[in-house]
Amino acid sequence: MPTDRPQPAFVLVRPQMGENIGAAARAMWNFGLDRMRIVAPRDGWPNPKSVAMASGAGRLLDEAQLVDTTGAALEDCHYVFATTARARGLTKPVVSPERAMQIAAERIAAGEKVAVLFGPERAGLENDDIARANAIINVPVNPEFASLNLAQCVLLTAYEWQRAASEITPERVDMAKARWAEQIEIEKLGDHYEAQLGEAGFFFPDHKAESMKLNLRNMWSRMPLTGADVQMLHGVLRQMVRWKQRDG
Repeated sequence: MPTDRPQPAFVLVRPQMGENIGAAARAMWNFGLDRMRIVAPRDGWPNPKSVAMASGAGRLLDEAQLVDTTGAALEDCHYVFATTARARGLTKPVVSPERAMQIAAERIAAGEKVAVLFGPERAGLENDDIARANAIINVPVNPEFASLNLAQCVLLTAYEWQRAASEITPERVDMAKARWAEQIEIEKLGDHYEAQLGEAGFFFPDHKAESMKLNLRNMWSRMPLTGADVQMLHGVLRQMVRWKQRDG
């Protein structure tokens, strides 16, 4: 059974190749979407080639709604987007994929049903299909090569849905059992290097010594060091001192 997760329906209008339907299912499920509707697939349905390409997302194909017309696919929907990479000469709001999925998330949260139309591989949606949509999603592709594979378009839109509907951390560090070094550890590391570099005559000439020490401290503070990093840097310096003493 489909998940109970609120989400838009992705409607594949007259898709031509079973492989692309399967790849679209895989792209949807990558981002937790499982409401697929298929309008008049060229090679009939079910299609064994779609199952092979779904690669673990075959459930979406089993549960997909098969209809004969675009109108039938949209009967229960309150708001519809149509994806296209080309200007169509129709007076409609045109939004980016990112903004479209923000709108979809807002409307779905308000209890509405939202659908996104994706056209066939060869030429995309026809104007008769787009006329049924409330807004157009314009994918910003290279104007010299505007052809976008069906599954790629589905993947792009599904990703934007995930961004709009979920709390996604834009950047993180996987600590891999490590921990960030505490300030006292950084301070002692600075003391260690300053002392040993001082003995080695690094801080020369004298009138530049204080600014060199300040720059060294500033360097340590800029580095995102873990506790293990600090221990390794202490060890590096100790070994260099031992080597120098042995060599002498």
